[in-house]
Amino acid sequence: MTSAEEQSEIPALRRADWQGARDAARPRAEVAAEKVAALAAHVEPGTRLGTKEELRALCGVSVGTFNEALRLLQSREVITMRSGPGGGLFAAESTAWLGDAAVILDSARASVADAVRLRNALDPLLIEDALWHGSPADFADLREHLASMGKATEAGDAVAFVRANWRLHARLADISPSHWLRSIYTKLIEIIESHTIEVVAAGDAPLPDYIRQRHALHADLVAALERRDADEAMRLIAAHNTTPSTGP
Repeated sequence: MTSAEEQSEIPALRRADWQGARDAARPRAEVAAEKVAALAAHVEPGTRLGTKEELRALCGVSVGTFNEALRLLQSREVITMRSGPGGGLFAAESTAWLGDAAVILDSARASVADAVRLRNALDPLLIEDALWHGSPADFADLREHLASMGKATEAGDAVAFVRANWRLHARLADISPSHWLRSIYTKLIEIIESHTIEVVAAGDAPLPDYIRQRHALHADLVAALERRDADEAMRLIAAHNTTPSTGP
């Protein structure tokens, strides 16, 4: 058998293989905490997630490791614990939907959820202004922010990706000639960013796939703005702000 034939006999590495290898290299408590955080992000605040033992078994970790995961989750205000009949672990008042992702927030959830809603409502105005007033220098800056998002995508760093995404949106706001629109929009981004501690994907999509899709959407949006394609830009910003029906 030739060397090439021998190499062809080597099975391809499946997603489950490299995902498991990546998780094995990280603290087991952190991996368990992320699994529980994902559950909390996909339900209404206050929803019972299960008993401590049920969730420990779901995560497949020891009692000590799961206790450490609970400490992480409570410090991030992702869950609350209740004792007695009907007790267990509950989703805290700390999750808000952003596009088709969920950002895990601190205790200021209500004000941040309002900020997300208002930011989404202002996005079409920013797109209109960018279509009319965007310069070659503006679009060059937007592409630099896209490059930062691309680096975070390759690294699988969802929080870095979202923060780079917000910098892109802030730069988009700078294009607007309206002082009030720029000021209000950038303040809303500051509110959202200052309270974000974690990011998880919506539905069943793996997080790396989610940020890859979002990066592609933003790249398409910037390209549509640069060629002054108003219909496509408005279609993309509507897709950008689509919220899943399971979100609050």
